[in-house]
Amino acid sequence: MKRNYSFIIPVFNRPQEVKELFESFISLNFHEDFEIVLVEDGSTETSEKVVEEFSKKLSISYYFKQNSGPGDSRNFGMKQAKGNYFIILDSDCLLPPHYLTTVDLFLSNQFIHCFGGADAAHSSFTPLQKAINYVMTSFFTTGGIRGSKASINRFEPRSFNMGISKEAFKKTGGFSKIHPGEDPDLSQRILKAGYKTTFLPNAFVYHKRRISWKKFYIQVKKFGIVRPILNQWHPSAAKITFWFPTVFVFFTVFSVLLSLFISPFFIVPILLYLMLILIDSSIKNKNIYIGFLSVAAVFVQFFGYGIAFLKSSFLINLLKKDPQKQFPSLFFD
Repeated sequence: MKRNYSFIIPVFNRPQEVKELFESFISLNFHEDFEIVLVEDGSTETSEKVVEEFSKKLSISYYFKQNSGPGDSRNFGMKQAKGNYFIILDSDCLLPPHYLTTVDLFLSNQFIHCFGGADAAHSSFTPLQKAINYVMTSFFTTGGIRGSKASINRFEPRSFNMGISKEAFKKTGGFSKIHPGEDPDLSQRILKAGYKTTFLPNAFVYHKRRISWKKFYIQVKKFGIVRPILNQWHPSAAKITFWFPTVFVFFTVFSVLLSLFISPFFIVPILLYLMLILIDSSIKNKNIYIGFLSVAAVFVQFFGYGIAFLKSSFLINLLKKDPQKQFPSLFFD
């Protein structure tokens, strides 16, 4: 069956990001038609002028709806889409020229109802964006869970770069009204519905993350809170590795205390790990400054996620609290 692609992009007050994303669409080397479905999720600063600017160069369907979260906006977009295969992107992404050609070639040889790709740092990104991209994608920090060749089967695609067939969307009903966490939740429901998910090597996007230290901390903290909720919904998806950031927090604290009161050698394992991060990030980014920023980002990531994960696990798993009542800010009506 021929695949007709519809890109589904929710946006909230980000017209400049949309403009940059549309510019990357124009540079795609895919020569067949595709559709872009842009959904304003209750924006007060809309992308209407950007859509008008690109309407003659790209096939764009543009919708405005009340704010109901990114998951519900993606569902809305998929219901309006004309294609039979949906590719979901965040508005703060850029596409490399080969992106859609890579996706189409893979699905032509091995059709699958749901795929995910990795995110990478573009050369134009700021040092902080590159450092945060490193700690979010490196094997030494996340184990490569956001996309690696070791994750080919039963991969949990992330909604900044995710493909889903119209059939799988209809079967599952799409995204739930939790955020963040709506993408791994959908991935698990897709698997339970009898479909497969996979990771597509080389189908990466450049993910800007529009982020500061404060925003990064808030983001990883939310990730930590939501993971025990997802583990409760999908017990088979729970992994011991989800506890690693919490273990890092305790190990770091005890290492510092023991080094102060017993022997300085207790701090050596932490220092060796941080040296590994510094060297690896500096080499991969060809910039030692980004390496030092990556070391700082490790602490923000692990402490933000690890403490929030521990708190959420205590409330959800041990005290059996209702997730929606305990963390109402994670759920949309």
